[in-house]
Amino acid sequence: MFRLIRFVILCMLAFVAGVFYERKNTADACKAVGGEMVAGLCIAQGGS
Repeated sequence: MFRLIRFVILCMLAFVAGVFYERKNTADACKAVGGEMVAGLCIAQGGS
C-alpha cells in the first residue's frame, strides 16, 4: 500500500515540477520577444 501512495505522491511532484518548468520557459520566450508576463499571459510591448 505504501508503494502506491509513494508512487502517486512522486507523480504529483513530477507534474508540479513540469508545470513550473514550462512556465519558466514561456516567461523566457516572452522576454526574448520583448514582452512581459501578466497573470500567465505574454503581453507584447508595442508589437504588431
